[in-house]
Amino acid sequence: MKKFLVINPFGIGDVLFTTPAIKALKRQYPDSFIGYWSNLRIKPILESNPQINRVFALSRGDLKKIYQDSFFKGLWTALKLIWEIKKAHFDICLDFSLDHRYSLVAKMAGIKRRLGFNYKDRGRFLTDRVDLEGYHDKHVVEYYAELLKFLNVPVDDKNLFLTVLPNDESKARNILASVGIEETDCVIGIFPGAGGSWGKDAAIKHWPPLKFAQVAGKLIQQCAAKVIILGDESEREIAQVIVHAMAKKPIDLVGKTGLEILPGVIKNCNLLITNDGGPMHMAAALGIKSISVFGPVSELVYGPYPVSQKHIVLKSDLGCRPCYENFRMEVCDKDRECLKRVSVDEVFEAAVKLLH
Repeated sequence: MKKFLVINPFGIGDVLFTTPAIKALKRQYPDSFIGYWSNLRIKPILESNPQINRVFALSRGDLKKIYQDSFFKGLWTALKLIWEIKKAHFDICLDFSLDHRYSLVAKMAGIKRRLGFNYKDRGRFLTDRVDLEGYHDKHVVEYYAELLKFLNVPVDDKNLFLTVLPNDESKARNILASVGIEETDCVIGIFPGAGGSWGKDAAIKHWPPLKFAQVAGKLIQQCAAKVIILGDESEREIAQVIVHAMAKKPIDLVGKTGLEILPGVIKNCNLLITNDGGPMHMAAALGIKSISVFGPVSELVYGPYPVSQKHIVLKSDLGCRPCYENFRMEVCDKDRECLKRVSVDEVFEAAVKLLH
């Protein structure tokens, strides 16, 4: 039995981008064991995936502590992880981290073959590597699929994969029912935050909250839709701006749908309107129609995948975008003009198109 360890310490979208590769491995090696080393925040998404046998989850900061002020705490965390991975006896590691520290841990854990990307000469502990300057001319899913060429495994089905467990879907429906949403309602989810893996810089990808409020108001008044505002506790302030600006109030579910429940809520929406971020990729994986507003980031590289008429990307034609390239964000001297130029009418008209 082949045993694979997949490493991706990033956000929701990045983890979902690895699912076509995982499906391909399972198709080629049906009896294989697949472990996944992820960011702790993403653990619920992976635990619901029947193709993944075990999840190793750490906070993204744990390995950094070895190199910073909490050396011994970070070292202890790393040693425990190395021991757990070593006991699993993995044969092959697919490292999507772009960081030599992860492949070093894999090497110390005894994994003989380590596949990954050599970005800024960080591939020194990899046995098979793809030289990489950045993601720029195709979607990240396509880049990720390249690693499987070392194993002669074709990635034919590149649809993202996300499972909603029956119990989680039942909880999601109960939450919606508790706020008066029925199965026959036209439900539109609005995610005005997103981009949590960017931390404090996430706001640079956000369409203005007042524009979300105007779109939500038009959808309630003109489409008889029930609009739900989604997000975690860190996005409550954004949600409050939207709710306070609206005459006819939306349903505020911010902080009430954890990552275990959120996919089930999205699955019960007719449409999701969001910024560039993880919920957009959840919608794509679940086959739910979406509208996403893109600013500094390239939709070619990070947009809904695969491209479909069910997913409309709205962006401005400002010459300086995308300004996030090769994992670097240029300093914006235009006050996010690329996002502000996307109008309320554009988003509303796209919504009407997808709903009919």
